[in-house]
Amino acid sequence: MEFFGKKFVVIGGAGLIGSHTIDKLLKEDVKEILIYDNFVRGNYENIRNALKDPRVKIYDIGGDILQVDILNSALKGYDGVFHFAALWLLQCHEFPRSAFDVNIKGTFNVMEACVKQNIKKLVYSSSASVYGDADYEPMDENHRFNNKNFYGATKIACEAMLRAYHHRYNLDYVGLRYMNVYGPRQDYKGAYIAVIMKMLDDIDKGNSPTIIGDGSEAFDFIAVEDCAMANICAMKSNISDENYNVGTGIRTSLKELAELILKITNANLSINYQKRNQNTFVKNRIGCPIKAQNDINFISSINLEDGLQRLIDWRKQNIFELEKI
Repeated sequence: MEFFGKKFVVIGGAGLIGSHTIDKLLKEDVKEILIYDNFVRGNYENIRNALKDPRVKIYDIGGDILQVDILNSALKGYDGVFHFAALWLLQCHEFPRSAFDVNIKGTFNVMEACVKQNIKKLVYSSSASVYGDADYEPMDENHRFNNKNFYGATKIACEAMLRAYHHRYNLDYVGLRYMNVYGPRQDYKGAYIAVIMKMLDDIDKGNSPTIIGDGSEAFDFIAVEDCAMANICAMKSNISDENYNVGTGIRTSLKELAELILKITNANLSINYQKRNQNTFVKNRIGCPIKAQNDINFISSINLEDGLQRLIDWRKQNIFELEKI
C-alpha cells in the first residue's frame, strides 16, 4: 500500500509496539492516524509527543474492541488498520475466559469491522508464543505450533480466522509473530521481557541481578523500534495472507543478557542464580528472520547492546512514572 494521503487506525496505539508504530507512521506522508485504545495497558505518556502532530487524534467516544458499534464507527473512512490490542500472557493464564473474549472475540470484531468499512489492509499483532518451545533453531514460520498456554492459543486462533476471513471476504492482512520485544516505554507486564526491568531494579539498589534457573534459557530479543518498522513494512508490502517472524535470529541466553546489562551499567556485581520452583512457559525461542527479509523487506537494525542502552536511557528519564506501575 502506498502511504501518501492514506489514513490509518492504530488499535492499541497507546501501548508499547503501537505507540512506536505511530512514531514511524509520522515519518511517512500519511494524512491521518487515529488511536483507538481503552488505556487499560497503554497510557497517554506513550503518545504524548505523537499527539503534538495535527495528523494524530484519539477516538474519544471509546476504544474497546468489544464494542462492535463503536469500533465500526471508528474505522469508517480509513484505509489501513494496525491491530495491537490484546490481553497479555499472564492475564490470559489467570483469566482464560477474558482471554477468549478480548483476544479472539475482539479480534473477530476487528476483522468484521474491517470488511464492513472496506479497509484495504489489516496488520495483525501475533506472537512467537504460537510456537512454544523450539523443536529446532532458528524457528522458521513452518515450525509446528507447540504452544501450551492460553495466550498463544488465542494468537493461533486469530491467525486461523484471519486466513478464513481473507478467503471468504477478501480481507488483506499480514500477521507478525514478534519474538521477545524490549525497549523504551516497556512496562513490567511482559512475562519474558520484564526480566530486563527487574534486573535494572536490582542493579539500582546495589543488588546482584537475579536469574531464576541456571541462565541457559535463551531468546531472540528484538528492539521495539524494529518491531514498529516491521509493521510499516508489512503494511507497505503487496503481501497478503501470510505470517512472519519479527526477530533478529540471534540467540541470547539469560546469562548473556545479565552480563551485557552489567557491562552497560558499569555495575561491579555478580549474577544471583535462584533455584526454579515452577516451570517456565518457554525455555528456548529464536526466530528465523529470512522470510520477512525476503517478502516484506524487513531486517532488524538495532543490536542488543544498543537497544538495551536506549531502554536504560529512557528508564532513567522516566523512573518516577515507572514507580507508579
